[in-house]
Amino acid sequence: MKFTDGYWLTRPGITPLYAVEVDDIRVDAAAGTLTVYAPTTTIRHRGDTLNRPMMTTTFSSPAPGVVKVRVQRHAGAAHRGPDFAVTGVDGFVPDVRADEQEGVLDAGDLRVRVTRGGAWHVAFEQGDRVLTTSLPRSIGHMTGEGAPGVAPTWVHQQLSIEPGERVYGFGERFGAFTKNGQVVDTWNADGGTSSEQAYKSVPFYLTSRGYGVFVDSPDAVSFEVGSEVNSRVQFSVPGETLDYYVIAGPEPKDVLRRYTALTGRPARVPAWSFGLWLTTSFTAAYDEQSVTEFVDGMAQRDLPLSVFHFDCFWMREYQWTDFEWDSRTFPDPDGQLARLHEKGLKVSAWINPYIAQRSALFAEAAEKGYLLKTADGGVWQWDLWQAGMGIVDFTNPDAAEWYAGHLRRLARQGVDSFKTDFGERIPTEGVVWHDGSDPQRMHNYYPQLYNEVVFRVLEQERGAGEAVLYARSATAGGQQFPVHWGGDNDSTLLSMAETLRGGLSLAMSGFGYWSHDIGGFEGTPDAGVFKRWLAFGLLSSHSRLHGSSTVRVPWAFDDEAVEVTRRFTTLKLRLMPYLARVAEEAHTDGVPMMRPLVLEFPGDRATHDADVQYLLGDRLLVAPVFTASGDVEYYLPEGRWTSLLHGDVAQGGRWVGENHGYDSVPLRVRPGTVLPWGAREDRPDYDWADGVTLRCFALPDGYDAETVVPGHAGAPATTFRVRREGTRITATSADARAGWSLQLGEESVTADGAGELQIEVPA
Repeated sequence: MKFTDGYWLTRPGITPLYAVEVDDIRVDAAAGTLTVYAPTTTIRHRGDTLNRPMMTTTFSSPAPGVVKVRVQRHAGAAHRGPDFAVTGVDGFVPDVRADEQEGVLDAGDLRVRVTRGGAWHVAFEQGDRVLTTSLPRSIGHMTGEGAPGVAPTWVHQQLSIEPGERVYGFGERFGAFTKNGQVVDTWNADGGTSSEQAYKSVPFYLTSRGYGVFVDSPDAVSFEVGSEVNSRVQFSVPGETLDYYVIAGPEPKDVLRRYTALTGRPARVPAWSFGLWLTTSFTAAYDEQSVTEFVDGMAQRDLPLSVFHFDCFWMREYQWTDFEWDSRTFPDPDGQLARLHEKGLKVSAWINPYIAQRSALFAEAAEKGYLLKTADGGVWQWDLWQAGMGIVDFTNPDAAEWYAGHLRRLARQGVDSFKTDFGERIPTEGVVWHDGSDPQRMHNYYPQLYNEVVFRVLEQERGAGEAVLYARSATAGGQQFPVHWGGDNDSTLLSMAETLRGGLSLAMSGFGYWSHDIGGFEGTPDAGVFKRWLAFGLLSSHSRLHGSSTVRVPWAFDDEAVEVTRRFTTLKLRLMPYLARVAEEAHTDGVPMMRPLVLEFPGDRATHDADVQYLLGDRLLVAPVFTASGDVEYYLPEGRWTSLLHGDVAQGGRWVGENHGYDSVPLRVRPGTVLPWGAREDRPDYDWADGVTLRCFALPDGYDAETVVPGHAGAPATTFRVRREGTRITATSADARAGWSLQLGEESVTADGAGELQIEVPA
């Protein structure tokens, strides 16, 4: 939100107050807090202290490398939740001190320094480097014009950004990946991928200089990213208190590790979820027979399929959500689910958190107080989406358990996953939540409650590590309940690109896994768009064929689409020993599977604005093709990068232009890589170490590192040690299975079990 009119003036109706100078600094060593009192005008004599507002800023730390800042004018204002769950390090207390010159809070890898005397100045430092500063007119309290006696207020903070510094994140934003110059309002909305709105708004950003900022409020947080003061990021919240965290790096990946330690790490997801998902599509006509034809058609064409998803109309129209199969189109759901499982498939079903009035559950939910209420005690209802629908009030524990009970019944019937659609259109006016939550704050927070209820049911029914969602809406902390997909895009190459930008921004916001509708959701893609999207979709963490009014089975387009689907599906399944390791990093470290180049190469300035390519894990570079002609331009960092598909080598440190057919895409292996290559291409959930091939790419002389292949289904990991000495590459393993191989180019050697393999590097 902009408060100023240029640099000198404020906008009409806005009355500003700024922290001008430090009056006093108080230290509580036991609590580890540094509290700074700042008058909002220069104090020249004792009389100036009268009738003057004051800003209070308190610094503390929940964990090493993290500083919490609370800015307040009036500390006694009422506060209603919900609040983000933030987890610190038990027993950690930062060092604090103050003298006549300054106050300092030292939180290990991050230090805050408040200068006494002169104009307001606060520096956040890591080592001998200043990361960002709070300068004059940075801390402000704004009062606007409102109804008589009700003047709205906001608190804002501005933090400096250096020349050339790039800002990323804020959730799933589909505009330019680099957010400099943008206005970002974190307010969830169902706006599609072609607008400034977002399904997943996260009040967190990180920068190319290696630090992050998390605004601890699910309310409407407004960011001005160099768009009000060109050299600053401004963020503001309604009310009298602003809480935020500054999170140190030094690398962007370090920031994500610390941020997800605070807000929650992504859960493990089952191995089968990495395979190809196929859906009925949304409004396309389908029934039990067509579902069987889809599934059998994939098998007949040797297209590996892992999950079949039933979209909205598995339930009867006007009755969403009632958790009952429409008997007109699915007369034998128990039998059908059993038959799908017999074919080796998992099953996903669409749900939403709304109960239509025609649903048999509506009267029960209304009577028991399970639906969001109006201020007069009635049920809040509208007709957008479902006639007379009400919203499940997940702040009511009984309502959450009631909803979960219906999901358990479906899980026991044979549903393995749920697509948790919607959750953005949550009203804020005239409504009352069961627990008294602030409706404004609940708007963005609602999907956190919704997705957690569903995810916990699957954990309870299937076990930890076997739960997975396909969720659309989220906020900070939502990464704990994966997977999320990109929402409603168009069936065009342009929308394919904006979809990728959304995924890259979400990756920079702590989300470890991400997917999207291959071919686009709205409309019907032409065969070329569909085939281009296949490579992108199957080289994403999760892969789903889905559309709106038309189906997305590959043979609906042309024969080549079938071949392209097979090529990239089997490629992904061969990559599972590698992807499993990358997925484990998402769970343990909070580093996403799909990574913007700046996340892996922050020291290379050419990567800072690259927003049409990414790394899948840390070793594979993917550049989707967004042109009908097949022309693509992408950036390669330094080194000799090998095409995984074709074997040619390209020198990095430059932009590369290529042309690709539908069965190809720039997919290059980072130099110095030992890529574990799986032995199977029919399913993702196999024993990844059984028959694995260690494929070597541009290993430098002196290379000596371990390659770990994770164990599947509770099996222990298998470790390989690979060395290069001169012209010889040696691989050893004490726990390898029979049939593992070492490969360099076209040459390969195979071992019968644990032991050693050697291969010569050609001249």
